[in-house]
Amino acid sequence: MKILLTGGGTGGHFYPLIAVARAINSVADQEKIAKLELTYMAEKPYDRNLLLQNGIKFKKVYSGKMRRYFSLLNIVDLFKLGPGLLKSVTGMYFDFPDVVFSKGGYDSFPALFAAKILGIPVMIHESDAIPGKANLWAGKFARRIAVSFPSAAESFPKEKTAVTGNPARKEFFIRDTLGAKEFFKLETDVPTIFVFGGSQGARIINDNLLDGIAELIQDYQVIHQTGEKNYEECRGRAEIILADSKFKQRYKAFPFLRFDEMRIAYGAAEMVVSRAGGSAIFEIAASGLPSIIIPIFESAQDHQRENAYSYAKSGAAVVIEENNLKPHILKSEIDRIFSSKEEMKAMSEAAKLFAKPDAAEKIAREIIRLAIEHK
Repeated sequence: MKILLTGGGTGGHFYPLIAVARAINSVADQEKIAKLELTYMAEKPYDRNLLLQNGIKFKKVYSGKMRRYFSLLNIVDLFKLGPGLLKSVTGMYFDFPDVVFSKGGYDSFPALFAAKILGIPVMIHESDAIPGKANLWAGKFARRIAVSFPSAAESFPKEKTAVTGNPARKEFFIRDTLGAKEFFKLETDVPTIFVFGGSQGARIINDNLLDGIAELIQDYQVIHQTGEKNYEECRGRAEIILADSKFKQRYKAFPFLRFDEMRIAYGAAEMVVSRAGGSAIFEIAASGLPSIIIPIFESAQDHQRENAYSYAKSGAAVVIEENNLKPHILKSEIDRIFSSKEEMKAMSEAAKLFAKPDAAEKIAREIIRLAIEHK
């Protein structure tokens, strides 16, 4: 059985694919499916080591990227797309997978185009409350459509769409606090906040956090994923701001946290401050931590605001809009939540109810069913 995975551009697309791949392997073992072959097709893998660790082959095809603003790179990427489409069609013709599973994003277009041309069954998954362009297009010919948020289902044919939640890696559902604060060299009796702006970081969150960091670390510890492009700037600013602070060891900055480090960060923290990507929200929900969600003001189709408010309605999070974000407002909201053990507990319980532990397995079983039908 050959299954081709596609989608990407960011960790929000890539990591759920890994969760689904692991679930496919698990279901295949349970059902005694022999000779299972998983392949990931995209311009480049977000994390090549994770592909290797999970026995997933990689096929490179150029996809390009159409930006929502004027850029000469749009013209360059148009010339990359043609060869990418040709390579994806010829590659899939000779290797002919039984099914294609896509997480959307610009990286998914060549593989989806080839599957449509060759008549290969397609299943897609949409992480956000408002579907992206690639998935809206693919939804017209996909055999099955899975979505994380009920509102996204309204954009697809009802008869082939199911609300599954977002496939998060199983490890996030088991929050291991043992040794987590020690791993980051933090004090064990001081409340800890995990701050990140998605896999690529977020300048506005970084700026507001650092503008108020001297006051914040008087009461809390902070694990801060800055984004690789922002790390040196954030580290330099923090060194200057906290030069004379006796609490400076309470602030820990990292350019990027790999999977195991991310899992430990959730274990060390009592609260999360994050962007509102669909995958990020479901990983936070899986951890059961209260959160403050800060959606991107101008995300594609405004999907981050929809994600944020859909999650906040569950009672698991509060939302601070970008245009309202100030250091004192962030600190005030953190103080308010931490001051009430009852609210912390209620938010944690709501988060766990929002998470869908079986999402990856449900999707994996449907992918395998489509593959068997195609055979």
